[in-house]
Amino acid sequence: MSEVLVEVKHLKKYFNLENDFFGRPTTVLKAVDDVSFQIHKGEAFGLVGESGCGKTTIGKMLVNLYTPTGGEILFEGTDLTKLSAEKRRAYCKDIQLIFQDPYASLNPRMTVGDIIAEPIKINKLLPSNEIEKRVTYLLNCVGLASHQRNRYPHEFSGGQRQRVGIARALAVQPKLIVCDEPVSALDVSIQAQVLNLLDELKEDFGLTYLFIAHGLNVVKHISDRVGVMYLGKLVEIAPKKELYANPLHPYTQALLSAIPSIDPAKSKQRIILTGDVPSPIDPPEGCRFCSRCFKKTDGCEEYVPELREVSPGHFVSCYLYKKQKPDFRSI
Repeated sequence: MSEVLVEVKHLKKYFNLENDFFGRPTTVLKAVDDVSFQIHKGEAFGLVGESGCGKTTIGKMLVNLYTPTGGEILFEGTDLTKLSAEKRRAYCKDIQLIFQDPYASLNPRMTVGDIIAEPIKINKLLPSNEIEKRVTYLLNCVGLASHQRNRYPHEFSGGQRQRVGIARALAVQPKLIVCDEPVSALDVSIQAQVLNLLDELKEDFGLTYLFIAHGLNVVKHISDRVGVMYLGKLVEIAPKKELYANPLHPYTQALLSAIPSIDPAKSKQRIILTGDVPSPIDPPEGCRFCSRCFKKTDGCEEYVPELREVSPGHFVSCYLYKKQKPDFRSI
């Protein structure tokens, strides 16, 4: 196993929605509630789940857009949550973000060349006479021509704008890139092109990815390991092949059954989940998935399951596997 680049320990993010007369929180939304995992150097770690499960919130905490309520974020052994704002700023260039919306993430008043050059200038990485050469190189790396540097974002298609966003993230030579659903706003045919590009750049630049997505069919093409989130908690983590071949958590099984297949022989029986997703303001006392689980047993509503290793590298948070001992050291 390669060296650990990022280790998240018991990470929490609560949002205070209402306060009483004395300013004490009365209504709290638990977006991320006690999440732990590791990302190894050179790997792509996929994070999937329904909208509102907290996966994007985790990404924003990694890039310092949100301040964690609790827990630790260890980057190369340094706990970023304990650093001052000035010291944390030194790590910003090492952790970059590719945004979900290529239309809203680019400044419409700046040319593409200026957008890519801006982080280089802010971090003072190159002399001014070398920045133009670097911008041209980055444009070529993401499949755009050098003469397009003088165009504005509105002159590009959605897929081209996302390529510009990727080039901007690469400009400061990061070690980790948080990909926040980078293909969800694109056409299906363009999605495959961007995913292939990200896979190539990962090898060429020696990058590490946290790849956030809604569907398991997307992360399958780029991730080495996959974590499945539900209502602010991780319910399963496993190597990609293991997860798709042997999903253990009922929620993961339901997600995989929803993936369409063009081969009728390989199509699976669809698992239809009943009921609505509980509110993160008032989550269930026990397992957060028990109100919709088709394998619910006695104790699920009272027992709070922890991530437990049931086979090498395969962790699951489910009452059905309660006999295993928890071990977060290699998650």
